[in-house]
Amino acid sequence: MAAYIVAITGASGAVYGLRLIDALLKRGDDVELIISPSGFLILKEELGIVASASDAGCVCLQYLESAWLGKRTGALSAAPSDCLSASSASGSSVKSGMIVCPCSMGTLARIAGGCSTNLIERAADCFLKERRRLIVVPRETPLNAIHLENMLRLSRAGAVILPAMPAFYTMPKTVGDMVDFVVGKTLDCLGIENGLYKRWGKDTVNRDREP
Repeated sequence: MAAYIVAITGASGAVYGLRLIDALLKRGDDVELIISPSGFLILKEELGIVASASDAGCVCLQYLESAWLGKRTGALSAAPSDCLSASSASGSSVKSGMIVCPCSMGTLARIAGGCSTNLIERAADCFLKERRRLIVVPRETPLNAIHLENMLRLSRAGAVILPAMPAFYTMPKTVGDMVDFVVGKTLDCLGIENGLYKRWGKDTVNRDREP
């Protein structure tokens, strides 16, 4: 299949990133996971996941196996966020897409400003300069003028800005339904067909058709 980078930063909503990883692995795609130091704090606070950079891939995979059943044929690897010698720090490393999910306003600002202080920001910079698909999923409210200007700057540079805004026309019954809507929209932007949410004009959702 394909290979993607998924980065989890210190914004609330770590479950979005993990559910996205789950969907990609079930599709047979390989995923390189990068978690910022603040991202580890959010994983612990919101999901009870305690991990370090050295065991992040294994611990997150264990969480996926307990949270969402189903066979995963893709491979999950993890790279430390401070490892600027990783292959993803170079434009010569070819991946099908990078998704920063969730994306903190600090990370978004540094990507928009071209300031690469860690592997997440450097990999995103590479995706922009190589004109590859970069999707940023910001999770913040309310937004100030600086946040909005940074998003506009990133959009003009070629990134897709996909705020974590669940829809309610789908009549969600659980938090998982709302998470799946955002993840489904993210997969849509990657050009990946999926059945994670009810589409407008359709009567039902078909999660049996997960990626």
